[in-house]
Amino acid sequence: MTASAQGPDTTLLVIAKQPVPGRVKTRLVPPFTHEQAAALAEAALADTLHIMLMAPARRRLLVLDGKPGAWLPPGFDIMPQCGGTLDERLADAFAAVHGPALLIGMDTPQITPDLLTVDWQAADAVFGPAADGGFWALGLRVPDPALLRGVPMSTQSTGAIQRARLLTAGLRVVDLPLLRDVDTAMDAVAVARQAPRSRFAARAREFAAIVRPPCGVTGDGTLGKTA
Repeated sequence: MTASAQGPDTTLLVIAKQPVPGRVKTRLVPPFTHEQAAALAEAALADTLHIMLMAPARRRLLVLDGKPGAWLPPGFDIMPQCGGTLDERLADAFAAVHGPALLIGMDTPQITPDLLTVDWQAADAVFGPAADGGFWALGLRVPDPALLRGVPMSTQSTGAIQRARLLTAGLRVVDLPLLRDVDTAMDAVAVARQAPRSRFAARAREFAAIVRPPCGVTGDGTLGKTA
């Protein structure tokens, strides 16, 4: 890949929710409290934003539900999320940009700058599948909101349906690695192990040491497998 064909032409977008207790990562409760779940969400978001700063980009855009906080580093434009369902909010994010764009979520703190660097000479779209059947990344060389509207979200077939949309539109799709996003306590453990030096991993280790058994915690203070 040549430098001119890669990420500098790309707008990087992250769609996120302000990490407020009771509004984010509620599936982490239990074993975590709502306050701990929000702190984990904030750490994951901060990791994501700082990794995005290390990837080449023409523009970096935070599509936010809520208000920015101390977790937001310099270098990002902020756009409020529109109302409606998730597919409509994702479509609206793409509608706000011109030129190649790559959108990710806030709950894959194990990403690397390389994963966010796209060779648009080889792809019309990039697709990052998630282990739960969704997707953690979607990139379009020519943003088209219609490719997202109507895709059922938060199902085990969401990713497959979205990828099929891209192929049906005749796009050259380049697949990114399968990643696990953080929805449950077991996801938190797995992701923390993949990115042991991240803010997210530090928070996960801190909270795992104080969560009470038997809510998915082993005797050594680490999160264990729940039934």
